[in-house]
Amino acid sequence: MITTDKKPSLHYLVRQPKIKTEKTPLVILMHGVGSNEQNMFSFADALPENFLVVSARGPLTLRPNGYAWFQAQIMPDRSIINEEQAENSRKEIIQFIDDLKNVEDFDEEQVYLMGFSQGGIMSYSVALTEPEKIKGIAVMSGRLLSEVRPLIVSDERLKKLNIFVSHGTHDSVLKFGYATDAIDYLHSKGLQPEFHQYPEDHTVNQQMLGDVVKWLSNQSK
Repeated sequence: MITTDKKPSLHYLVRQPKIKTEKTPLVILMHGVGSNEQNMFSFADALPENFLVVSARGPLTLRPNGYAWFQAQIMPDRSIINEEQAENSRKEIIQFIDDLKNVEDFDEEQVYLMGFSQGGIMSYSVALTEPEKIKGIAVMSGRLLSEVRPLIVSDERLKKLNIFVSHGTHDSVLKFGYATDAIDYLHSKGLQPEFHQYPEDHTVNQQMLGDVVKWLSNQSK
């Protein structure tokens, strides 16, 4: 940990590792649109005890206690997003990781992103454009933005990135097809994501959480 006056720009909650190891992995939790950092932080106690857990709040305020990473209008056949906000949030998350180094103690080579819905979208956007900063991502009920694809780096730079994807087959907000489209694209880039599907809507149930916890635990061994 480097001591400077630079503090993270995003508000966040933190759970320190319950088991101290020589090199502490970090997982950053990112919520969906209209939610907040408390929502994802409710999973913190279930996550591996050797992890530093940080739950970040999206930079856009939609209403009291309701935040987002970007504004979006979801329609039956497509979604319209505020591209400028999405790009600004992508850059802000990257900066947030750098700023966390100044105030929290973790291994820079073991940084994971875990996001639900829009938080999952941002996990894709950050990791596929800056894979040297991210060891792995867990995307729950998210999608890969078409607007981000031109920014995605070469297959060679992506080859060490670990990816977990989960999605409900009955998702009424972000259709299941978004998950399979992303999986197909990741395969085209030479990646082998771990993919889980469940007979669920747009939610995280105990089985989903258990699967992502198992994946995280295996990553940090």
